[in-house]
Parts: sequence; C-alpha cells; structure tokens
Amino acid sequence: QVQLVESGGGLVQAGGSLRLSCAASGRTFSSYAMGWFRQAPGKEREFVAAISWSGGSTYYADSVKGRFTISRDNAKNTVYLQMNSLKPEDTAVYYCAAISTYYSDYAPVSAPEYDYWGQGTQVTVSS
Repeated sequence: QVQLVESGGGLVQAGGSLRLSCAASGRTFSSYAMGWFRQAPGKEREFVAAISWSGGSTYYADSVKGRFTISRDNAKNTVYLQMNSLKPEDTAVYYCAAISTYYSDYAPVSAPEYDYWGQGTQVTVSS
C-alpha cells in the first residue's frame, strides 16, 4: 500500500514557476513508476508527465514538453514536477500517481494503469 500526498500548488501569474512535490509512504517507493496528471473543471483527467523507478526514463505530454520537468529522489520517497513558463491553460488540480513496475524501466502514461493516487493540489495560473 502506498499513500501519496501532493504539495506546492498555488496561484501564480502567467510566465511564472511552481514546483510540485509528491511524498510517498512505503518502503518500496523506489520500485514504483510515478506519474503526474491534471484535471481542469469540466474536463477529463489528462496525463502530464511520468518517470520510471530509476529516473532513467521520463515521458511528457506535448502540451508541457520543454516547460515541465519530472524528477524523483528515492532516498526521500518524493517525486517532483518543476513547472516553468506557466500558462493559464495549465490551471487544474494536479494529481500524482504510483504503480509498481517491478523495476522495469518504464512508466505508464495512461491513468487507468496507476494503482495509487494522491488527493491533488490546485494550480491556478492567472493571465
């Protein structure tokens, strides 16, 4: 069982930056692939970024590529999402998610493949 707690959301002006964190409980965090997803009001949850257990493989949605960076610190059981050059269309609730990939060096980009989810953190970008 893995519990995930996101933090770091808030209100920022367009062009600004935020760093989201997702702290995970459990001794086997390092064996889990991690993903970030977001959901804006009236829209479906969408993929943002994902990272393999080792950090060796990362994946990004086209809409955030070049602006967002996902990383992880297995010693701290934490995954991060650095968000730069934020746009109003990035406004959403951001969720982190985890799935054990048994040390395979990939991470899913589809929400249904993840087993564990955090409660979400609100990111609002003003124009």
